Amino acid sequence: MTRPSTTDTQRPSGRPSGIGESVPRPDGRLKVSGEFAYSSDLWLEGMLWGATLRSPHPSAWIRSIDVGPALAMPGVFAVLSHEDVPGERFYGLEHRDQPVLAVDQVRYQGEPVAIVAADHPETARRAAAAIVVDYEVRPAVTDPRRAAFDPSCPAVHPGGNLVRHQPVRVGSTFAAEVVVTGEYEVGMQDQAFLGPESGLAVPAEDGGVDLFVATQWLHVDQGQVAPCLGLPPEKVRLALAGVGGAFGAREDLSMQVHASMLALRTGRPVKMVYGREESFFGHVHRHPARMRYEHGATADGRLVYVRAEILLDGGAYCSSTLAVVGNAASLGVGPYEVDNVWIDAYGVYTNNPPCGAMRGFGAVQACYAYESQMDRLAAACGLCPVEIRVRNAVSQGSRLATGQLIDSPAPLAEMLTELAAMPLPPDAPTTGAPFTDPAGTGMDAAGPDLRLLPGGVAQATRGEGVRRGVGYGVGIKNICFSEGFDDYSTARVRVEAAGGEPHVLVRTAAAEVGQGLVTVQAQIARTELGVERVTVAPADTGVGSAGSSSASRQSYVTGGAVRAACVAVRERLGALRAAHPELSLVEVLERCGPVEETREFRHRPTFPMDPVTGQGNSHTQLALCVHRAVVDVDVDLGLVRVVELAAVQDVGRILNPLALEGQIHGGSAQGLGLALMEEIQVREGRVLNPSFTDYLIPTILDMPPMRLSILENPDPHAPYGLRGAGEPPTLSSTPAVAAAVRAATGLDLPRVPIRPEDIALV
Repeated sequence: MTRPSTTDTQRPSGRPSGIGESVPRPDGRLKVSGEFAYSSDLWLEGMLWGATLRSPHPSAWIRSIDVGPALAMPGVFAVLSHEDVPGERFYGLEHRDQPVLAVDQVRYQGEPVAIVAADHPETARRAAAAIVVDYEVRPAVTDPRRAAFDPSCPAVHPGGNLVRHQPVRVGSTFAAEVVVTGEYEVGMQDQAFLGPESGLAVPAEDGGVDLFVATQWLHVDQGQVAPCLGLPPEKVRLALAGVGGAFGAREDLSMQVHASMLALRTGRPVKMVYGREESFFGHVHRHPARMRYEHGATADGRLVYVRAEILLDGGAYCSSTLAVVGNAASLGVGPYEVDNVWIDAYGVYTNNPPCGAMRGFGAVQACYAYESQMDRLAAACGLCPVEIRVRNAVSQGSRLATGQLIDSPAPLAEMLTELAAMPLPPDAPTTGAPFTDPAGTGMDAAGPDLRLLPGGVAQATRGEGVRRGVGYGVGIKNICFSEGFDDYSTARVRVEAAGGEPHVLVRTAAAEVGQGLVTVQAQIARTELGVERVTVAPADTGVGSAGSSSASRQSYVTGGAVRAACVAVRERLGALRAAHPELSLVEVLERCGPVEETREFRHRPTFPMDPVTGQGNSHTQLALCVHRAVVDVDVDLGLVRVVELAAVQDVGRILNPLALEGQIHGGSAQGLGLALMEEIQVREGRVLNPSFTDYLIPTILDMPPMRLSILENPDPHAPYGLRGAGEPPTLSSTPAVAAAVRAATGLDLPRVPIRPEDIALV
């Protein structure tokens, strides 16, 4: 079977390789050459292929399921429905409300109803299509406002449609000299990872199963899969296969239980790989949001109060909605000082596609609204967008709306000042500007360079309607898990003699999903132990949990665990070397044997938000990023070109400069996508664009040059003083781009993504 091997991260001769250095990724060359084994590349002799039958309806009762036609097909080894689930029939990330296979009803288009194993993937797909399901279609609940507030609305689940209501209440003054209001909407964004859901389940001799899968959280998968299979956790062993992107969507289960059920039923390895269309139905998306905000301020622009209603559509099942609502509520006014706050954040069930974790996790939606409001407030007070933010910026010693003290550096005003001082790009191209044609495109040399205009060479104008705009955005994001979650990671570090020199083996269950965690773990080991040869073993459930690769937490908690284990190893080695002063390190290891230590690392405790007031120390760390966007907009065609993004971000301590820059670029690209093009189109519960033909994501031609300033103001509570960095750029880039488009067009634009028809002037 092909799977990722252990990763030897020994540095090239003479190159620095510890914390603070741009150490190359050990998997980088394999990925760019196409040699890296992703989960969809897994192969085992004699394996079968799995396929899933999914509901075509957003809401329906199931009257009957006839698997006979599928079982009669040559090459089919198993066809399973809910009646064949060997253990618990429901699972869920935070609330076990989702059936392994639909029982008596379906609640969203694409819900799994039956699964098939066959000797060829096409046979499996045809067999799944041959299953006959008798549905009684019923009206779908698709309006989240009706689901939340209309007592006559049908209940998607027996307990009603409200997943969570989280208020935040501070102060009592809700009148001001200047008042601005707005209603905002954020569309349903997809994580759009390139590697589809896939994995291989292998039945084991002990009656259990070995599952090789692309995931973000091995142990929470194990905790959900094992009960559904009717097995103890130790008989469900998971190993991380190559992950082709994640961004939150792999926190929830996809094919894990299904492949395992088929493997145990047939006694053969079973591989499942989703196609692109199925992937859109097979994972959660970003919660779409409808938000109402009111900001009150003094005449000189100092905030007096904020009122907000944040409504998040969680779709058919709970997934991460509970936590997403908590983040939206606690961060709902942004990184601004305001004494009076009245927030109501709601998460609701509907028959729309399930929504869960995506980069930014509740804070993205709120950020778009509160930043749009700050621009409105600036205009109402006669201030520039930067000044209104500087006057209200939090700093160390400020408190969030939840009452939580910001007890580490938060130099937001300084970050904004630095951002505003960055030079702007050259002026926009104008009609009749000189043009050279080095690429030999044959374009008219008398006109502007069409490649620098919105729409590029395919557009129909010559830049007559192009206007430039500049906009700013600020975001604050919690790092690590919040609200009392037992958030920890485990690391096992072993030092031994190998080939005449010391060698370090680092083992954790932390998922490498492309963020560079494998590299950072090795850097920490080299820094703490002074040993250059370091191997990071593939992640699996054979070591204690490392939690999820989400919430920008792995460098913090797994980095902390690796560091703690290394310190313990170092102390033991120091004692051994003191006992054998005449021996070198490798000689000590050869005489005394390997030294191994396992450590858990937990960040300081957090606490649930008060259910009535929203008060409480719900977060362990907060991170800030600010963006400036420069755009050119063709107001005749409604086309936008982002000319430049500039960002200032405080990361506490830089562990790997090049990898960090990549995280900021990547987060900014996803924020740009949400601002201008990325949206799953859902009509009456049905997805209209489940393909990369119709679901648009930024390409290299859409992503502009970036100007970065990365600050290091260490957090005294975090390992190495670091501050999680992967998510904050996704927050602030979206409102910055939207603000720039508003500045260019003079339009209100209360919704993202901004579509051409929202812009084109008649």
